[in-house]
Order: sequence, then structure tokens, then C-alpha cells
Amino acid sequence: MFLPIRQWLQSLLEWSHGLGWLGAVIVIMIYIISCIAFLPGSILTLGAGFIFGVIRGTIVVSIGSTLGACAAFLIGRTIGRDWVAEKISRNEKFAAIDNAVGRQGFKIVLLTRLSPVFPFNLLNYAYGLTKVPFYKYALASWIGMIPGTIMYVYFGAGLQNLASAATGRVETAIAGRIFFWLGMAAAVAVTIFVTHIARKSLNQIH
Repeated sequence: MFLPIRQWLQSLLEWSHGLGWLGAVIVIMIYIISCIAFLPGSILTLGAGFIFGVIRGTIVVSIGSTLGACAAFLIGRTIGRDWVAEKISRNEKFAAIDNAVGRQGFKIVLLTRLSPVFPFNLLNYAYGLTKVPFYKYALASWIGMIPGTIMYVYFGAGLQNLASAATGRVETAIAGRIFFWLGMAAAVAVTIFVTHIARKSLNQIH
């Protein structure tokens, strides 16, 4: 990165440390902005674990990440949906995929949220371009992000200082590998699932 984003996030976390409920609100607001601006959320998640502990940290991150994901989704839908609709009218395959995601949106969003393979911030905007209903997107995002949130908050709670959170990495090998392979399984599942329902939708068009 050309800008010292990690240092800025670390400074904001240090500033919010010790402010109690106000600090929690600040971290939530920072998380929302980070989702919209494509900033690394892992730093904030680890930092929240260090500042608030496992239970409160999980609650704070869950609220912030879900609201941030919803904000980016709505931006994508209000700004980009018309462009997508125009493209769909010219491309049957695009229409089939869009219809498939619209019908099975909850399952697809849930599976992609469980997997670290899919870019979180980019997906927020991308789903806004599809027909998936907002309430299904919000609920599936919240549920799907919980396992990863708990893991990162837990490891953040065990850090020695906030500077360690600025790396955005989880160093615990066993848990990290388990999470990685579960994420890979979810990635494979969603790829197979989307391909299947897109083909089915395309056949229905014909």
C-alpha cells in the first residue's frame, strides 16, 4: 500500500482503547467505513479482540462487519444495478447466473462468507449488483461471518499489544489450517452450487 493504512487503523484502535462503550461505537463506525473503502478488516477484528475481549469483541465486530457489508451492498445496488440490468438484457448466460443468485441467494452468500478465498469487501458490492434480496443477504452475511469473526477475535484477545494486530495475520498454525481448509471446502461447494443452478436456469430460458 502507498498509504500507511495499517498504521492509521492501529492508531484509531489505540485511540478508542479505554473509552468503554464509546470505544465500541468508534470501532463499529471504523469497521463500516473500512468495508466501504476496501480497507483490511482483519486488523480491526484482531484489534477488537485485544481491546474488548472475546465476547464483547465478537459482538462489536459482528455489528460493524454486518453493517459495513450492508452499506456497501446498498451502494452497489443503487449505483450499479441499472448497468447490470442493461448487460443482462444482452447476455442470456449473465441473466441465468443473476436469476440463479436471486433464487438461491441465501445459500450462496452464506457459503462465500464462510470461505476466506472470496474477497470480502469486493463481494459486498458485487452482491448489490445481483437480484439477491437485501434481507437474505444481510442475514446470510451475519451468520456466515460469525465463525471467522470468533476465531480472529479470540486470537486478538491473546495478543501482547495492538502493534501485533496491525499485521492482520493469525499465527496459530492448527486453528489457522482448520479455518483455511473449511474455507476451501466452502469455496468448492459454492462453485459447484452456482454452476449447477446457473445451468438449470439457462436450460429454463431455452
